[in-house]
Amino acid sequence: MRDKYISLAHGNGGIYMRELIEQLFARYLGNPDLDVQADAAHLQLSSSDILFTTDGFTVQPLEFPGGDIGSLAVHGTTNDLAVSGAKPVYLSLNAFIEEGLEISVLERIIQSLARAAKQAGVVVAAGDTKVLPRGEGGGLYLATTGIGIRQNPYPLGLDQIQAGDKMLVSGSVGDHGIAVMLAREQFGLRGDLQSDSASVLPFTECLLDLPGLHFMRDPTRGGLATVCHELNRATGLGIRLKQDDIPVNEPVQSVCDMLGYDPLYLACEGRVVAVLAAADADEALQRWAELPGGESASIFAEFGNDHDSVLLETHFGGERILEELEDDPLPRIC
Repeated sequence: MRDKYISLAHGNGGIYMRELIEQLFARYLGNPDLDVQADAAHLQLSSSDILFTTDGFTVQPLEFPGGDIGSLAVHGTTNDLAVSGAKPVYLSLNAFIEEGLEISVLERIIQSLARAAKQAGVVVAAGDTKVLPRGEGGGLYLATTGIGIRQNPYPLGLDQIQAGDKMLVSGSVGDHGIAVMLAREQFGLRGDLQSDSASVLPFTECLLDLPGLHFMRDPTRGGLATVCHELNRATGLGIRLKQDDIPVNEPVQSVCDMLGYDPLYLACEGRVVAVLAAADADEALQRWAELPGGESASIFAEFGNDHDSVLLETHFGGERILEELEDDPLPRIC
C-alpha cells in the first residue's frame, strides 16, 4: 500500500481501490473461492438443506481486549448459523471504511478476521468495499452474510419448547459488554478483562445428537435477559431464573455494581443459551463442562406454566420480575 490512511480515492474504482482490495483484503482472505475480478462467487454445496443469515457490526473501539470488529464479524455471523444447527461454510464481507482510517489498523483487523474465519472453518467467498467521507462513519463498519449446512437430526425451534424444559448457558455472561466498555476508558476505569468473542461451534455441535435439544440462541445484544423475554413471548410459558446459577465473572459484577449495570442485559459474543428437556439437561451440561471455556457452564432456568413472566430468584431468596430491556446501556457494542 502506498498510503498510510484511507482516502476517498480508495473507493472510486480506480488504482487505489484495486490496490486496497488486492494488497489487503485478497492478501489475507485469498482462497480459491475469492475471485476479486468476478461479480459473483460460485459456491459448491453438497446439501440442499441450507441456512442463510446476515448481520452488521459497528463496535467502538474497533479493537478491544479479546477481539476486534473483524473477528467479531466472523464470530457473530457463524455463531448465528451454529445455534441454528448448521455448520458454517461461506461468508460474504462488505466493508464500509471511513476516510482517514489508518491502513495499518485496517490491516490488523483484516488479519484478525482471516484468522477467525480459518478457525471457524469458513471461507470468505465474496465481498465489497465502500469508502465513506470523513465524519460519516465510525472508522469501519462491516456487514456479513453467512451460509451453512444444517446438521441437526432433530428439529430445533421455539415451537419445540415445553413446560419443564431447562435452560443452560455455556459460560459467564457480560464479559464482552464490560470488556468493550473498559476499552473505551469511560468513567476513568481500566481493566484486563477479555471479551468472550469466539466461535461457539464446538458447544453447538456436541449437543446436536441429543433428542431433547429443543432450541439454541447466542445472547448478543440485550444479553441473557433479552433472550429469556423473547422465549417468554414466543412460547407463552413462564421462565424462572436462579441468580445463584447464572455465571458472572467477578470483574464484570464489580463494574456493574459500581456503575449500576445488570450483567444479565450485557452482550455476549461467545456464549450459547440452550433449551433442553429435563432428561437431557445434565448430559448437555457435562459435555459443555468438558470443552475448553465451558468450565462455568450452568443450568440456570426452567420453563413452567404456573406463571407467565420472567422471574428471577435472587441471591437473598426473594423473587422479582426481570423487566424487558428499554434503553441500551452500552451502545455500539457489536
